[in-house]
Amino acid sequence: MAVLDVRPPNSTTLPTSKADHYVGVHRVFCVGQNYADHVAEMGGDAKADPPIFFMKPASAVVSSGQTIPFPPATENLHHEVELVVVMKRGGANISEADALDHIYGYAAGNDLTRRDIQAAAKSKGAPWDMAKGFDNSAIVGTVHPVAEVGHLNTGAVVCFVDGETRQNGDLNQMIWSVPEIIATLSKLVTLEAGDIIMTGTPAGVGPIVKGQTCVCEIEGLSPAKVTFEA
Repeated sequence: MAVLDVRPPNSTTLPTSKADHYVGVHRVFCVGQNYADHVAEMGGDAKADPPIFFMKPASAVVSSGQTIPFPPATENLHHEVELVVVMKRGGANISEADALDHIYGYAAGNDLTRRDIQAAAKSKGAPWDMAKGFDNSAIVGTVHPVAEVGHLNTGAVVCFVDGETRQNGDLNQMIWSVPEIIATLSKLVTLEAGDIIMTGTPAGVGPIVKGQTCVCEIEGLSPAKVTFEA
């Protein structure tokens, strides 16, 4: 019997703050509506219970400092600065008390969103995968191990576009904490080493156009920077 020879592309990796150390990305999970002020600006009035999860492909991950093509099929591309959690080991039904022990480290990230596609899908009650999971839609900065930065639950969350401050929040505004996110997600899927979790964004999301540079910063971490081709 003939077998189709399909060879997967090279796996996605991210640099860490340790020289010549990298982490391989297995899957990308994202949390929606995790800051009350962002829920309000998007027209919501209450927290999601349990948290809302969606995914991006690992191939969507772009390391900081890249220049990328402007995404197709959108007239309203938005930035979303987020804390990124990188798992060192997985499991199912992880308890909140044990969740932090599963984390390798943290990074700053940018959950790029084709807002017009998302709005159209929401209006029809349809899935909005293509609003979130498109090529180059997950910008991630250098990963800092827990041994270096500790566990982050407070600190500035800021996004700049061409030097203009767009988002300015704090990690302590998250509705769902990192341990709660991991515990809840691990009841839905078995987490694995190399999974990353983008934990939601504060208010102030807005448009990016061709030629602009977007920098997302989390206090204590390296920035996640991306420039869009003109």
